[in-house]
Amino acid sequence: MLTTIVIASKNKGKIEEIKDILTDLPLEILSLNHYPSAPDVEENGGTFLENALLKGQAISDFTGMPVLADDSGLEVDYLGGEPGILSARYAGADATDEENNQKLLMALKDVPDPQRGATFRCALVLYLPHGEYQAFEGRWRGRIGDEFRGGYGFGYDPLFYLPDEGKTVAEITAVEKNKLSHRSQAVQELKKYLQGKFLLKN
Repeated sequence: MLTTIVIASKNKGKIEEIKDILTDLPLEILSLNHYPSAPDVEENGGTFLENALLKGQAISDFTGMPVLADDSGLEVDYLGGEPGILSARYAGADATDEENNQKLLMALKDVPDPQRGATFRCALVLYLPHGEYQAFEGRWRGRIGDEFRGGYGFGYDPLFYLPDEGKTVAEITAVEKNKLSHRSQAVQELKKYLQGKFLLKN
């Protein structure tokens, strides 16, 4: 029986997003905020999945617990898939969300709307202490706007425009985001897996 999972992140927004989806499962959900001495994991993989696995294995080895690790990012069509796995550090190793967003706006300056298509991608891994893991993926299509809109979310949310909603991700509520986002898609798949594999067993 799986009773506890550690989210391999200190990002409050990401942690709350995951916990909101899994809230009705009989799980204790911890994060790296419960393990202040956990190692920093160098994300030097070549894909989102490789980076998620690096984090999952390192944090599971450190805590001895099942770990939920993800690597998520933004792929912009016009930029050939950039920033991709470098999304969190697009403007530099210690870049802020604001700096990353400003660099993206500059890279797309004068690019017309039809060419500003983009995908949010998430690779999510449930890594168990004995080395077994399960991987899940989510993709969310939209386009990059030309100005910041909305006060919710984090990362590239104020620029990621959802044509079907007529809003950016930063303009929709957490409830709406948890029904639509790339991470929520992956976490929903994880939830189905947990219910079938672990949580429905007596």
